[in-house]
Amino acid sequence: MSEFKLQIVTPDGLEFDDNVENLIVRAINGDVGILARHADYVVPLEIGAARIKKNGKVREGSCNGGMLCVTDGNAKIIAFSFEWADEIDINRALDAKKRAEDAIKKKKDDYELNLAKIKLKRALSRISVYEKK
Repeated sequence: MSEFKLQIVTPDGLEFDDNVENLIVRAINGDVGILARHADYVVPLEIGAARIKKNGKVREGSCNGGMLCVTDGNAKIIAFSFEWADEIDINRALDAKKRAEDAIKKKKDDYELNLAKIKLKRALSRISVYEKK
């Protein structure tokens, strides 16, 4: 199968830089699949799983939003944060889920409620990716 170059970068640095067979990532309007020779494309990313296939093996990570850019046959994910399934601290993710759920129940104001919902979504993404490994 044809491959293309994929880079995943975060504020902490380069998380991934290699050729892959395909990429599936959560965009704001649903999942997007990228294969070799994809047309140039830019889309904002939602919190969710990112899956890459390399040498027939799938690797999954939790992407905390950002942008996906495909130019000249190469793809780049610019993410706010990114964790591979084997790097996720499941106890920390479960604690974050509990804190977010508690904050949602308190409903202090719209800002805190929206922030708690985002934190819950991130925790659920991390838990889901971890459980699939």
